[in-house]
Amino acid sequence: MAKLIYSMISSLDGYAEAAEGDLGTGAEDQEVHTFINDLFRPVGTYLYGRRMYETMLYWETAHTEPGQPPHILQYARDWQAAEKVVYSTTLGSVSSARTRIERTFDPDAVRRLKAEADHDLTVDGPNLAAQAIAAGLVDEYHMFITTSVVGGGKRFFPDGVRLDLELVEERAFDSGLIYARYRTR
Repeated sequence: MAKLIYSMISSLDGYAEAAEGDLGTGAEDQEVHTFINDLFRPVGTYLYGRRMYETMLYWETAHTEPGQPPHILQYARDWQAAEKVVYSTTLGSVSSARTRIERTFDPDAVRRLKAEADHDLTVDGPNLAAQAIAAGLVDEYHMFITTSVVGGGKRFFPDGVRLDLELVEERAFDSGLIYARYRTR
């Protein structure tokens, strides 16, 4: 059975999306990006909400931009090779290969995906992840924590949820970004 992984960049104060501006520096660093490439290369399916899908759609054509460094080209290839499921009531069509739209998030359907998958899945975006967390579907949490405190926005973890997690891996990068991987107990 495959794992469902929730992974996002987070501010030091726990926001996956800042109310104003970005989450700070660190993730654009080549060392960090290469680590992320290696970490998520085995992922077979990405679960996205509409907004996260629209953000990630960049990777469908990133390889066509001149002068891209090898780590960017590698991530684009890996992203293009994976299946994508977009949960949206408003998106009319998708603009990437290997992508389908689901109108509602169905926890039982995601359980079946996990049971049938040969490769891990990720759920990306704090709103969609909140639904997966509430349904008890997330097996691992991968946090990439920047050095910035942003003071508000959408939290990495949803309010009203209690999780007892086990830290299984951590790494600090020269950019100041910290990676922490937790497993559900």
